[in-house]
Amino acid sequence: MELLLLSNSTLPGEAFFHWPRAYVSTFLQGKKRVGFVPFALHEGQHDTYLDKVAPIFAEMGCETIGLHNARDPQKAVDAVDVIAVGGGNSFLLLRSLYRSGLIRAIGDRVKNGLPYMGWSAGANVACPTIMTTNDMPIVEPPSFKALHLVPFQINPHYTEATIPDHGGESRDQRIQEYLAQHPKIVVAGLREGALLHVSQARMELHGKGMKVFRSGQEPAEIPGGTTLRRDLSDS
Repeated sequence: MELLLLSNSTLPGEAFFHWPRAYVSTFLQGKKRVGFVPFALHEGQHDTYLDKVAPIFAEMGCETIGLHNARDPQKAVDAVDVIAVGGGNSFLLLRSLYRSGLIRAIGDRVKNGLPYMGWSAGANVACPTIMTTNDMPIVEPPSFKALHLVPFQINPHYTEATIPDHGGESRDQRIQEYLAQHPKIVVAGLREGALLHVSQARMELHGKGMKVFRSGQEPAEIPGGTTLRRDLSDS
């Protein structure tokens, strides 16, 4: 499998999709048709989302096919060279993947070699579940189980920042709550401006870096440019 999993598409003060363009362009080299999944936004925004990303991929030599417009989305997956899943709400995205049958179609094709790219919610659904998303559950998917393209969980937009005079839990506390219930799972806190490039048994971290959380251990800071085990194991 070859995966490109981005924490976010756009950094504050920058144009849409500016920071990851060089990485995405390399990832798309030799590809002609991108199958885009806009399901993380409300249905009325799907075409607008497609119109937003299509010029970006066109600059990289790719035509963008909106899978939401396909008469048979599952068959449409067989006609593209790469899948791109956009960000938004992870619960909405996962429910739509189940309803369209794309949860199985995309999973099967990617596990058999179709490249996959996802940012934010699109990175969440590449994990075993969406349980480490930051999103509000505005809809109820049939299951929290996702594509399981990687064996660890991602928390995109990760930050240690807290809001002064606000009593809510920090991101670290939320992740530790998750680990208390799922002690065998590793969580990657992927900072904004960071991405993971997974290829076969090898994984490379690019950009701002990440923090890795394991049950019973102090979180580990991983700088951008680090090569990692694909399963994030520490042995």
